[in-house]
Amino acid sequence: MKERRRFICQQCGAIAPKWMGRCPECNSWNSIVEEAVLPEKKLEGPYRNPQLLQEIEYSEDERILTSIAELDRVLGGGIVPGSLVLIGGDPGIGKSTLMLQICGNLSRERNVLYISGEESEKQIKLRADRLGIRDGNLYIMAENNMNSIEVAIKELRPQVAIIDSIQTVYYPELSSGPGSVSQVRESTVKSLSLSKETDTAIFIVGHVTKEGSLAGPKLLEHMVDAVLYFEGERYHSYRLLRSVKNRFGSTNEIGIFEMRDKGLEEVSSPSKYLLSGKLKDTAGSAVVCILEGTRPLLVEVQALVSRSGFNIPRRQTSGVDYNRAALLIAVVEKKLGYMLGQEDIYINVAGGIKVEEPGADLAVVAAIASSFKNRPVSEDTVIIGEVGLAGEVRAVSHVEKRIQEASKLGFAKAVIPYENAVDISGSAKIKLQGVKNIGEAVEAIIE
Repeated sequence: MKERRRFICQQCGAIAPKWMGRCPECNSWNSIVEEAVLPEKKLEGPYRNPQLLQEIEYSEDERILTSIAELDRVLGGGIVPGSLVLIGGDPGIGKSTLMLQICGNLSRERNVLYISGEESEKQIKLRADRLGIRDGNLYIMAENNMNSIEVAIKELRPQVAIIDSIQTVYYPELSSGPGSVSQVRESTVKSLSLSKETDTAIFIVGHVTKEGSLAGPKLLEHMVDAVLYFEGERYHSYRLLRSVKNRFGSTNEIGIFEMRDKGLEEVSSPSKYLLSGKLKDTAGSAVVCILEGTRPLLVEVQALVSRSGFNIPRRQTSGVDYNRAALLIAVVEKKLGYMLGQEDIYINVAGGIKVEEPGADLAVVAAIASSFKNRPVSEDTVIIGEVGLAGEVRAVSHVEKRIQEASKLGFAKAVIPYENAVDISGSAKIKLQGVKNIGEAVEAIIE
C-alpha cells in the first residue's frame, strides 16, 4: 500500500495540498513541512459502557493537595485525579523546579513519576538534592519515546506524572521531528487518553514562542483540562502562576512565588510584597485594591506627567490596557480641566501585575492628577472605583473584601464609589469616603 503524505504548517497546523513558501492560513514563511499520514487504527481494548449521571460518584475530597497553597488555589483546590494540565513559561523561569517540588511533596505518600526529555537522571538527581528532595516514592525517567512513556505509566500506575517537556517527546511512527505540530498533537492526545485510562493526573510542560504563546498547535490548549502560565522576569526573584483555562476552578486565580537558592517559595503576603518598594510622599502614586479571582491584592499605580518636547506627546502604559488609559486621560482632561495635550504621560503598575478590571480606574485618575499637580496622595489612603465617560464613579463588586485587605495592611482611609460606601458604611473598619465623580475624588485625595 502506497504511503500517504501531506503538507502541514508547523505554526498553525493548517494542511496544504502541496508545499508552499508561505502558509495561506497564518501567513508565516517556511513553516510548511511534509509528513506521513498514519493509517487509522481499529478500536483496541475493552469497550466502556455509558453511565447514568446519578450513578457517577465523585467527591471534592478526591483532589490531591500538593502542600503548595498557591498552586492548589490556582488549580481550584488541588489536583483532580485523571486530569491533564499544561504549564508553560519562558526558558529559565522555573517550570521544571516547580514540577520537581510538586513531585517531592507528593512522593511522601504517593507514587510519582517524573519523565524528562531534556535532562538525564543524574542531572535531575543533582537538582533534587539542591531542593532538599532525597526520599519518597519518586521515580525518575529520562525518555523521549512516547511508546516507552505509555508503558511506564501503565505499569507503575502513579497518582501523578510529569512530562517535561511535550516538545521533546516523539512518536516513532511519525516521520516529523520532535516539537513539530503533528508530534506535539499526537503526544498530547496519547497523554490525554492515558490520564483518563489510568486515572493518573499528568502535568505536561510546554515551551513558549517569542511572542509569548505556547509553542505548537492551538489544539494543544483545547485538549487539556487546565492551562497554567508561569510569568515573571527571568532576572527577578518573583514569579506569577496564572490560570488561563481550568475546567475545575476559576481562571482568574494567581499564585505568587519567590525564586530562592533552595527553589520556589510561596509569598504569604503578596500585597505587602507588591507595595514594599513604594516611596513615601511621592507625587504620581496611588494604591488600589484589585481582585484576582477570589484574592484581593493591593497594588501601586504610578503615573508620570511631564512637558513633552515633541509635537505629538507620548502615551505609554505598563500593566494597564493602553486604550483604557487613553480613555481615562481624556476624561481627566475634559472633566477636570487639566491641559494634558502637551504632556507626556507614562502609567505603570508596580510589581509586574497586569490590571484588567475597571475597579482600578479611579486610582489611575488619581495618579495622573497627583503627578500633574505635583501633590502626593496620602500614604494611608486606598482608592477603588470604576470611572465612566461622564466622569462618574461607578460601584465595584466585593468592596468589603477589598476594604478588609486594606485594613490588614494599615490603611486608615478608603475613597470608594458612593453607592458602595452607603452599603458598607456600618461594617467597615477604616474611614470611608464615598464619591460620585472624579472631581469629588481628586478633591478628597490631593486637594
